[in-house]
Amino acid sequence: METKKTVGFASSLGFVLAAAGSAVGLGNIWAFPYKTSQNGGAAFVLLYVACVIFIGFVTMLSEIYLGRRAQANPMTAYKMIHKNLGWCGLVAIVIPAFIICYYSVLGGWTTKYALNSFSGNAGIVGTFSVNTGEVILYTAIFLVLSMMIIMGGVKDGIEKASKVLMPVLFLILVAIAVYALTLGSGVREGLSFYLKPDFSGITFKSVLVAMGQAFYSLSLGMGIMITYGSYTGKEVNLVRSTAMICIFDTLVALIAGLAIFPSVAHFDPALLGSSKGVALMFIILPQVFESMGGVGRVVAFAFFVLVDVAAITSVVSLIEVVTQFVIQKFHAHRKRAALIVAGVCFVVSIPIGISLGHVAILEEASPALFGLDWLTFFDEVTNTVLMPVCALFSCIVVGWFITPRRAVAEIEAGGTPMAGWLKKVYAVMIRFVTPALILIVEIGGLQSEIAAGNVAVIVFAYALVALCVAAYFLFFRNTDTGTNADEKLSGDYPV
Repeated sequence: METKKTVGFASSLGFVLAAAGSAVGLGNIWAFPYKTSQNGGAAFVLLYVACVIFIGFVTMLSEIYLGRRAQANPMTAYKMIHKNLGWCGLVAIVIPAFIICYYSVLGGWTTKYALNSFSGNAGIVGTFSVNTGEVILYTAIFLVLSMMIIMGGVKDGIEKASKVLMPVLFLILVAIAVYALTLGSGVREGLSFYLKPDFSGITFKSVLVAMGQAFYSLSLGMGIMITYGSYTGKEVNLVRSTAMICIFDTLVALIAGLAIFPSVAHFDPALLGSSKGVALMFIILPQVFESMGGVGRVVAFAFFVLVDVAAITSVVSLIEVVTQFVIQKFHAHRKRAALIVAGVCFVVSIPIGISLGHVAILEEASPALFGLDWLTFFDEVTNTVLMPVCALFSCIVVGWFITPRRAVAEIEAGGTPMAGWLKKVYAVMIRFVTPALILIVEIGGLQSEIAAGNVAVIVFAYALVALCVAAYFLFFRNTDTGTNADEKLSGDYPV
C-alpha cells in the first residue's frame, strides 16, 4: 500500500538534527549575510528573526504535523485529507526536484573550492567557472556524496550523517567567527553594521526579502518538513522539536554573519552594504583568505568544508522528498529510486552549470532560459513563486480544512500539551496572520519579477502548478492511498 510506514528516525534528536541539516544550507551561510548587507544590516536581522517567529515556526509546525499524521509522502498526506487536495502535495514534490538541479551545481562549486583551498589556491573562480568539464565533474561528485547518505536509509543514512555533520558544521562556523573577531582593524565597524540597528534604511522590499529568506532558509514550502515529519512517531514533541529546528537554523545564520561581516570590514570596508551576492562567497572571501597568508589556507579550507557540509545536508533532504514519493508510489527499492532521482537531476544540472560560465563552443547556442542563466531562472521559479504558494497551501489546509483544534490534538499526541495561550495564538496565526503574510510575500515576489521583466518566470511557475494539477487528476487521484480517501484521514478529521 502507498502509505505503508517506512523506517523512521530512531530518536527525537535525530529528527531535529536531520531537519536542521535540511534547513541549514547555503541560505544561511551565503544568502543571509549578503541579503543582510543589501538591506540595512542589523535592522534586517531583526526583521528576519521576527519572520522566523511569526511565519517560519507556524508554517514548519503545520508541515511537520501533516507529515506525521499521514506517515507518507506529501501528495498522499494532502490526499488523505481530501482526495481533491493531493495535487497540493504533488507541487511540494516537484519544487525540490527543480531545486536539486541547480543546488547541486552550487554544491559542486563548494566541493571544488574546499579541495582547491587545501592546496593554497582559493581564488579559482576565473578558471573554474569556464571549465565546463570541471563544473560537471564536481557536480557529479557532490551528488554522489549526497547519494551515499540517501542510500543508507532514514535511520542509518540521513540520521547518522546528520548527527555527525551538524555538530561539525556548527563547530567550524563558531571557530571561524571567533577568528574573525580577532582580526583587529575594521572588526568594530563590521560588528556595528551587523548588530546596531538603523531602521531608516528599511523599506517594504526589505520586509519582503526578510520573509522570503525565512522561507528559503527554513526549507518551507518544498515538502521537506512533511517528508521528515512522516518519519517521526507520536513520542516526538512537535512544538519543542520545531522550536529547536528554528533556533538552530537562525543561530547558524547569525553566527555566519559574525564570521563574514568583521572579515569583510577588515579587508575591504567598502563591501559593507554592497549588492554583491554570489561574488561574496566565491570571489571576495577567497581573496580575503589569500590575504591572510599561511593561516588563510587553513581558514579557507575549514570555511569551504563548512559550506560543503551545509550544502550536502540540504540536498540530501531535497532528494529524499522525491525519493520517498517514488518509493511509496511506484514501490521502487530505495537505492534504485534514489539513483533515478539523482540521475535525472544531474542531467538537468548540466546546462545549468554550463550557463554560469563562458564556453566558446556554446556561445552561439546561448544556454539561457528567457534571457536568464539557468540557475537564476530555476531559483526565481522555485524561491520567488512556488515556495510561498506551497507554504500557503499547507497553512490553508491545516487552518481551514483540518481546523486548528484537530491539528493541536494531533500535535499533543506525544503526551506534552500545548499551553492554552499558545493554542490560541497558533489558531489565529495558522488561519489568518501567517497566510496573509505569505500572500504578501507571493505578491511582492510577482511584482519584483514583473519589474525586472521576468514575466516568463511567473508564466512558467504557474504553468508548472497547472501541470501538477492535471497530472494528479489524470494519474493519481483515484489510486490507492492506503486508506479510504472518502473517509478523510481515516475518519478522524472530517472536512
